[in-house]
Amino acid sequence: MKKQIPFEDALEDDDWGLIISSNGELKGLFIPEGKEEEDVPETIVEMCTKIFGIDVTQDYQENTIH
Repeated sequence: MKKQIPFEDALEDDDWGLIISSNGELKGLFIPEGKEEEDVPETIVEMCTKIFGIDVTQDYQENTIH
């Protein structure tokens, strides 16, 4: 039997999380409480840029990730 837990419950207080849609697109970035967009770890910035073509350090007007 598989136990499911809510996404936020699977994270520690200082964990970052990526939310990816069913078709493999980056849908959101979970930022831990007390952190800001400018605090995103460089490895996450690089991964989002290389894999998803999104610079999470930029302000977006359209197609904003959450």
